[in-house]
Amino acid sequence: MPSICSIAKRGAIVGLSLALAVPAIPVAAWAQPVGLPSMGAASATELSPMLERSLGEAIMSQGRRDPTYVDDSELSQYLTTMGRKLAAYAPGAVPEVEMFGVRDPEINAFAMPGGFIGVNTGLIVSSASESELAAVLAHEIGHVVQRHIARGMTQQNQNSMVMLASLAGALLAALAGGGGNLAMGVAAFGQAAAINRQLGFSRDAEREADRAGLQMLTKAGYDAEGMSQMFGRLMNASRLNEGAGGGSWASTHPLSIERMSDVQNRVRAAQPVASRHVDSDDFWYVRAKMRVVQGRDAVSLRTAGQQLQDEAQALSGVRRSAAYYGLALQAYQRNNMAEAERNWNLASADGRASPQLAKLSVDIALARKDYPKALELAQAAAKRWPAQRALGIAYAQALQSVGRHADAQEYLRAKIKQWGSDEPSLYQMLAQSEDRNGKPVAARRDQARYYVMTGAYAAAESQLQQARSMSTDFYEQSQIDVQIKEVKDKLAEERQLLERFKSG
Repeated sequence: MPSICSIAKRGAIVGLSLALAVPAIPVAAWAQPVGLPSMGAASATELSPMLERSLGEAIMSQGRRDPTYVDDSELSQYLTTMGRKLAAYAPGAVPEVEMFGVRDPEINAFAMPGGFIGVNTGLIVSSASESELAAVLAHEIGHVVQRHIARGMTQQNQNSMVMLASLAGALLAALAGGGGNLAMGVAAFGQAAAINRQLGFSRDAEREADRAGLQMLTKAGYDAEGMSQMFGRLMNASRLNEGAGGGSWASTHPLSIERMSDVQNRVRAAQPVASRHVDSDDFWYVRAKMRVVQGRDAVSLRTAGQQLQDEAQALSGVRRSAAYYGLALQAYQRNNMAEAERNWNLASADGRASPQLAKLSVDIALARKDYPKALELAQAAAKRWPAQRALGIAYAQALQSVGRHADAQEYLRAKIKQWGSDEPSLYQMLAQSEDRNGKPVAARRDQARYYVMTGAYAAAESQLQQARSMSTDFYEQSQIDVQIKEVKDKLAEERQLLERFKSG
């Protein structure tokens, strides 16, 4: 059931309802589109931008444990770079946005509180151009800009209050368990996405998001036609799934002929651009990768492989290379390194190169335990594409693989200054090298930083307590005491925030 602003996580939602014994909400109530309340004092008090961001961070700290969350540096950098490029042209203040991938074949993206936007692998794979994908992200950023999530969540009705209370309850339960309970992580993430679906933005809200999104799309240099083309694709998919009228999906997410016409008219009226947007090579390689990543079983993996084979035979240039890259990645995941190398060579024919191909070559060398070759490849790739975070991580891993932990530490500290806010895993890798180099206190302090950045405050406190017990230096112990207090304060603040929402 494709949509732009909804995500189906029925299993997680059912699990949450059972775990928390939340009163059932009639299906009809969930299906009704809602309007937008005024942004007066009451709404602002209930969910200010700061509180909304805090709620979003609390959801994400548990949502990252959801097995459908795609923890992939190449994908997150690509999506977030695109999202921030679009958001820079948002009407009004530039919103803080963070994109993340979700392993789901449904054509879909969804906005959560605080500017966190989930993008299904199915949306990326189905996009025929980079402008189509950008159009959906721009639409979701439009909801963020207009604060539709916050305004919908703070409506004083029973449904929204029950949803907020159950979401807060799930997050509090996860915090009580130390943040390591997978079931609670899945439930919290699913319930957060269900809130987005239940809100069923009104037609006016959808048009607001369309118009803001189209403005961002064109100013960022993408093709305006990408929005009407993607909307047409979604409408066709809706008819196939729900019948000619679109069924209940059309009522909760009114992608109507009227709305489609409004977008088309605005596209036609837009100022003509000097040249059309040229899809980046990254788009095609990331798209091929997500075709492989979203496969969950033998049937879907075979289907993905056949689609990639068909593209490799029928297409040319970067799209042919990307198809062979996808086949190489699929073989790598099956641990068939000979086939992976064969397809990698086909992807690299005629001297074609990309950061994604370079990263895969390092992964293949590491899998073969050819650590010197992996280091040579990673060093060259990181030098050629210094802005690619996945290659920087690969280089640090290659240094670690040959036992050069002092060099790895120096490199990782430099990259933390550059990318630390976007790549928490750098702290985790730094902790591993510090531990190997006989620095157990520093290792636990940096592991604690990783946990803080991913919202696992209880685990962070545990690491810091271990670090303090290992240290014999008074000044170092004092520094650790300050860190422990900061972590406890953050945990208390998050609990206080969630208790507020739970109590309604």
